[in-house]
Amino acid sequence: MGGFFGAISRHDCVLDVFFGTDYHSHLGTKRAGMAVYDRKDGFQRQIHNIENTPFRTKFDKDLSEFHGCAAIGCISDTDPQPLLVRSHLGLYAITTVGIINNADALVERYFSDHGHQFLAMSSGKVNSTELAAALINQEDDLVSGIRRAQAEIDGSCTILILTPDAIVAARDRLGRLPVLVGQTEDGCCVSFESFAYHKLGYHDAYELGPGEIVKVTPGGWETLSPAGDKMRICAFLWTYYGYPNSNYEGVNVEVMRYRNGEIMARDEVKKGKMPKVDYVAGVPDSGVPHAIGYANRSGKPFARPFVKYTPTWPRSFMPADQKARDQVAKMKQIPVPELIEGKKLLFVDDSIVRGTQLQGTVDFLYESGAEEVHMRSACPPIMYGCKYLNFSRSNSDMELLARRTIQELEGDEGQNHLEEYADSSTERGQCMLKAICEKLGFDSLGYQSLDGLLEAIGIDRDKICTYCWTGKE
Repeated sequence: MGGFFGAISRHDCVLDVFFGTDYHSHLGTKRAGMAVYDRKDGFQRQIHNIENTPFRTKFDKDLSEFHGCAAIGCISDTDPQPLLVRSHLGLYAITTVGIINNADALVERYFSDHGHQFLAMSSGKVNSTELAAALINQEDDLVSGIRRAQAEIDGSCTILILTPDAIVAARDRLGRLPVLVGQTEDGCCVSFESFAYHKLGYHDAYELGPGEIVKVTPGGWETLSPAGDKMRICAFLWTYYGYPNSNYEGVNVEVMRYRNGEIMARDEVKKGKMPKVDYVAGVPDSGVPHAIGYANRSGKPFARPFVKYTPTWPRSFMPADQKARDQVAKMKQIPVPELIEGKKLLFVDDSIVRGTQLQGTVDFLYESGAEEVHMRSACPPIMYGCKYLNFSRSNSDMELLARRTIQELEGDEGQNHLEEYADSSTERGQCMLKAICEKLGFDSLGYQSLDGLLEAIGIDRDKICTYCWTGKE
């Protein structure tokens, strides 16, 4: 997905942006960048590949060169950024988070005539941030340009712009991601994650509404374009992406995950489907709090039958070769034999997307001596690849485990009954669960219901994006 952090102060704020951006590293694994503005020396910028090395390691050597009272930083799963843009609107740095599904159409519509060009990436695709900047530059001011980009883009686009005078932040049109303003006596910051600025001494000051555009200066912030009425914030911020001490729309991530696991266990007990197991465990890392909630409600002891070894195998390490990727996945999983051998185990994972990593985990557990392995997903079956952010994104929906299983069971006809398959109380739903169990080797499988998930989040369900499960915008 990606994340960003910006700060503007009466004093040098490079370290704040360095640490604030680093605290967004859980949101992206490919690229990272920082842009700093100094009134005397102008803009300074650096972009690094972080696929094999953490953000702070890559940028530590740049800190001695950076200086200025305003800066932005980003973690990206896609394009190199922030970009420096020179146009009739002036010189500015820009970073974005989101997806532009209609990028080719926008280039063809607005920029196919002579005199327009884009720097193509190795894939041949246009850098999404560069395209967003080009759309912004179609207008006579930044605010009008941002609103034009938000209106024209099919997908989502959250924007952070650094100018010589201010930071301009724009939450995407339907507020799929959060944008928050923190404040100290010396200045302000803009962030996705509130804990990032809490650790730096900023206090909560303001949370942007969907589509809202604000101008941030050392003295405070002002709304340049008001928020819209409609919001569709991503539910996966709570179930998977978000860091445990983050809060979105007033709901804490860790608390939601405990509650979500409790609701899953509550409903299984009510239906008489709770298996007899020795331990309840979470698939590290974000599955763990869901499992704690499940264990607390079910009365089954919580344990950690295996842990992930991350000091030398960081999350961002992703070899290109599939055989190497599989080996890295195995190297990360360190068993605790005393908690596996001869035991009946129930695992809770944050989600089940393609099932490839889960297959390896189940094989590993049986190889380590487990008697039974039961699996629970903390969210419903994923039926649609995300077209708004970078979660569950795929070349085809048939890469998704649930959709692929349905196709194997019933062919094209099954695709007309996705809602029924997603409901475990139906005959089709039971058939899908049984087929996945046979395929991956589970002794039982259960998914959290959509109603249960929305209950756990606890805000108006009409404000939550559920596209991955329902296909409804």
